[in-house]
Amino acid sequence: MGVVAALVRSAFLVDAVYAESGRAFGLTPQQGQLLCVLMPQPYGMSELGAMLGLAKSSLTGLVDRTVQRGLVRREADPRDGRAVRVGLTEEGAALAKEFYDATCRRIEELPSGLAPAEREQLAALLARVVEDNEVPQVFSEPEQPRP
Repeated sequence: MGVVAALVRSAFLVDAVYAESGRAFGLTPQQGQLLCVLMPQPYGMSELGAMLGLAKSSLTGLVDRTVQRGLVRREADPRDGRAVRVGLTEEGAALAKEFYDATCRRIEELPSGLAPAEREQLAALLARVVEDNEVPQVFSEPEQPRP
């Protein structure tokens, strides 16, 4: 298998695991992504749009639906009274942690057939691809501090 097919099929595999985790917690994949992004801190709408790759109208709808579920809240931006930031509610933070932990466990199992050295090599190579392409940090390793 070539690099293109391997990367595309890997993306489908991770997306499927993410969706499966979301279903287990009653979340859409987009809601799961939003909760994970908000774990370290609240973000402004433009920051969220850039991180999640969503247009303003799509992001507004996602945030509206997640607010209705009581998982996130809108708050005034302390640096700009006209701007709004989105942060996790107490319920949202608890669900985000559960979802995040379960998703990490499921994804960790994907390369279970690899030897430890192969897993390290895979992680190093994928990290280079991600860093070279300046992918926003929307999901971190569980044991690493989040920015």
